[in-house]
Amino acid sequence: PYAPGSVPGLPELKLKADAVLCSHGHADHNYVQGVELSGRPCGVQVEALPCFHDGARGAKRGSNLIHILSAEGIRVAHLGDLGHDLELEQLEKLRGADVLMIPVGGFYTIDAEQAHQIVEELRPRIVLPMHYRGEGFGYEVLSPVGDFLALTVGPVERYPGSSLEVTKDTPAQTAVLTCPQ
Repeated sequence: PYAPGSVPGLPELKLKADAVLCSHGHADHNYVQGVELSGRPCGVQVEALPCFHDGARGAKRGSNLIHILSAEGIRVAHLGDLGHDLELEQLEKLRGADVLMIPVGGFYTIDAEQAHQIVEELRPRIVLPMHYRGEGFGYEVLSPVGDFLALTVGPVERYPGSSLEVTKDTPAQTAVLTCPQ
């Protein structure tokens, strides 16, 4: 979750959840105060893989955590603000993910080309691009999602809203969610 005013064009968050996971300690990714916790167990198995927010082993922007979530036979990998190509051990742990949430905007993270290469390597059923500049939101230094979509092979589906329900029957696709306004 992002802190109020930390990402241009995004509204203040008012969320409820069973759990909160943060990839790193920057204000646009760790505002746990913006989430009201239910107090219920979340029922999701979580594995965290350490990596870096930049291509200099964290010297520029620090560390990052990749989260792999497993529940009801579905594996979701959230790469956070990944800033480098993945190492062989990381790729092996991420193989078999049904959903891959991957940054594509560059500058602070990997760019569209690096993201495309990771997608080609992992071949998830569903790809959710994130951390890009969109119409009316995001940092000016980030590339738009279209740069990544231009490299995408297979169907691209656009969804209204900021969430997507994934089941075992959800078809293969790159899913672009509408930013909450």
